[in-house]
Amino acid sequence: MILELPWPPKELSPNARLHWAKLAKAKKAYRSECAYLAIAQGIRKVEADKLHLSLTFFAPTRRAYDLDNALARMKAGLDGLADVLGVDDSKWSLSIARGDRTGGSVVVHITC
Repeated sequence: MILELPWPPKELSPNARLHWAKLAKAKKAYRSECAYLAIAQGIRKVEADKLHLSLTFFAPTRRAYDLDNALARMKAGLDGLADVLGVDDSKWSLSIARGDRTGGSVVVHITC
């Protein structure tokens, strides 16, 4: 399965210093958005004990960014994806990469 999710908002960066209520609101919104988009792209509940997710980050600009920060920003989105897939994220293995174009998205390849 392959799906494309939006670039995580700046509020979800570990370097952002937000009030806890504003941060919680941003996490909830991004989690819901990613779950909705996954369903819209045909992702459904799967029967699997383990999953491998390959994340490719396509930054919105050519500005340099850290992959570990991008992954941390993506946490709420991955939780939304786990809700849709029905497989706890503790049963996932991940690989992450930086894409060679801009666009502000995260492409997720899911394999059993």
